[in-house]
Amino acid sequence: MKRIITLISIIAGTLLLDQLSKALVVGNMVYGELGSVPIIPNFFHLTYIHNDGMAFGLADNTVGRAIFMTVSTIAIIGLCIYLFRFCKEGMLLQTGVAFIISGGIGNMIDRIFRYNVIDMLDFRGIWGYIFNVADAFVCVGAGIVAVALIISILKDKKKPKEDKNDNK
Repeated sequence: MKRIITLISIIAGTLLLDQLSKALVVGNMVYGELGSVPIIPNFFHLTYIHNDGMAFGLADNTVGRAIFMTVSTIAIIGLCIYLFRFCKEGMLLQTGVAFIISGGIGNMIDRIFRYNVIDMLDFRGIWGYIFNVADAFVCVGAGIVAVALIISILKDKKKPKEDKNDNK
């Protein structure tokens, strides 16, 4: 029960952080490039935009949006079932999956209630895409899952293997 409460707290906390950041941007910033606020000039800005499509503005049409929302919903439900029912691995893997779920839910909330996703994190020194806290949690969560799986594989390789002759 403690594990479930911890995971729900992680999902709720990261979801709250995402939605709060979006509400602050919508309530306090001017939409578009003209309203961009340099935090570190020419490297990191806060730029309030709408993303009508999926990741990086792809599939910004009605059919693409419907397909993406359907696939996202199935993925979120599947990850929740995996996390709460089947995932017995360590807390590192579980935290990574919880981050992915919360990011997916955060962007789904935008798509349902705003018909687009609010993006604001503009790392001009790294790439040309503007993203949000939910996107960051999905990416960080995927990285954590990858690290957890690599650690698990390395641990399995270190385990002593049974000698086949011992069973004779």
